[in-house]
Amino acid sequence: MLQRASLMTEGPRLCGHDWVFQQDNAAVHNARLTKEFFQENNITLLDHPACSPDLNPIENIWGWMAREVYKNGHQFQTVDALREAIFNTWSNVPTSLLETLASSMPKRLFEVINKNGGATHY
Repeated sequence: MLQRASLMTEGPRLCGHDWVFQQDNAAVHNARLTKEFFQENNITLLDHPACSPDLNPIENIWGWMAREVYKNGHQFQTVDALREAIFNTWSNVPTSLLETLASSMPKRLFEVINKNGGATHY
């Protein structure tokens, strides 16, 4: 669920005042209340097709996290232990990974255009 305080403070804090929000255009993200929230808060959205993991760097982060959580074939005995590992991993996503993914966006967009919307290597 959208939280005004989080988006309205973290977006500018992390990206300055000229920032664009990306979401994957899944049906739930296009609900009337969601659209109204973005409009009322003057949040610019990246025009983005639904179901396009090549254009959604969070997919790369999920993959990185899964590899980290289950590194060396680690198995968890309890749900709480798994939950703790996931939260710890999320808290330690390297800044360099985030920067690399953010800076890859122009190349991702260009490659999708060149492939006429087809799959890319991302």
